[in-house]
Amino acid sequence: MSIEIHPQFKLNGFSFDNDGLKEVGYSLVKEGDIYEQSIGDFLLEWCNDYSSISVKTSGSTGNPKQISLQKRHMVNSSLATGAFFELEPGSSALHCLPTDFIAGKMMLVRAMVLGLELDYVAPSSRPLDFVSKTYDFCAMVPFQLENSMEKIDTIKTLIVGGAPMSANLKELVRNKKTNVYETYGMTETITHIAVKSINNVRSSLSKEPVPSTVEVLKTGSVETSFKTLPKVKISTDERNCLIINAPHISDNPVVTNDVVNLISENEFDWLGRFDNIINSGGIKLFPEQIEAKLTGMVENRFFVTGLPDEKLGHRLVLVVEGNIDVETLFQKVKSTSALEKFEIPKEIYTVSEFISASNNKILRKETLQAVLGTK
Repeated sequence: MSIEIHPQFKLNGFSFDNDGLKEVGYSLVKEGDIYEQSIGDFLLEWCNDYSSISVKTSGSTGNPKQISLQKRHMVNSSLATGAFFELEPGSSALHCLPTDFIAGKMMLVRAMVLGLELDYVAPSSRPLDFVSKTYDFCAMVPFQLENSMEKIDTIKTLIVGGAPMSANLKELVRNKKTNVYETYGMTETITHIAVKSINNVRSSLSKEPVPSTVEVLKTGSVETSFKTLPKVKISTDERNCLIINAPHISDNPVVTNDVVNLISENEFDWLGRFDNIINSGGIKLFPEQIEAKLTGMVENRFFVTGLPDEKLGHRLVLVVEGNIDVETLFQKVKSTSALEKFEIPKEIYTVSEFISASNNKILRKETLQAVLGTK
């Protein structure tokens, strides 16, 4: 199933039809850097006659696996993104994500389907360091955004995914001109199915300046809840986990392990992963929410988790990467007003290096086993 390439599509300044992209793909696979070889592999797969492509999941919530996605669904996802963010043929975009995973692949698909002028750079922690022009659209992970603050105004609209944005990072972008959106999605939903305005707050659907539902952070900034893209309907199961019904990108409903506060059939607040919930003394704790409050207080990479406890069921602990002064950090955490009493970790563990997936996401279970010396 060969997909027609939009006539206004450009890659690094050059126009290509389907045959031209095949030649580029072969060239990148043969002569390109490692990240360019991934781009070449995907271009060749996209331009072949098959109706689906094979995509690797991130491995952040389990073992990485290969799944098959329909090209027509990827096209539909691109059209929904283009409509939501008002991307027109000829709009400029920057591709700075690894093309091994779905987020990077979809930057290429959006450009080919919507007719964007796409430039790519090596995926790195500082993707804007060698960029000298302004772009209409870009996608980053939070770590890239954090290291791009000095030049972030060169991006007009930025979507941020792959991991939740911390409260500190949201505060950093609050007064930036760039329209920053946090995204919600996964490989199975072909990247984002919902977005949240982080700064310049307005309802992206109605264009009204005052959203109906907002979250007030301790920093004083305001953000909207997640709102779904067109044609996406949501509900929850008995665990309060999100169910996504989007026939244009998935033939079947997608049942997630994400616990949410459902506001309507197209609006929700994300609370955390069901498999990460810690039941401590009868109180359900969401590690992701506690981690957001601790960001900025803990300089090294970290996560919170639960360990079995005779009295509490599970006790909350903090796991930190690298050498730190544990006692100083513990006193700092205990005295902060950002945490509720039951959100303060009972212990702090350290490990020289976290175990991570190939996309640098922390593998919590494996890291904790290494810390405790268990298998």
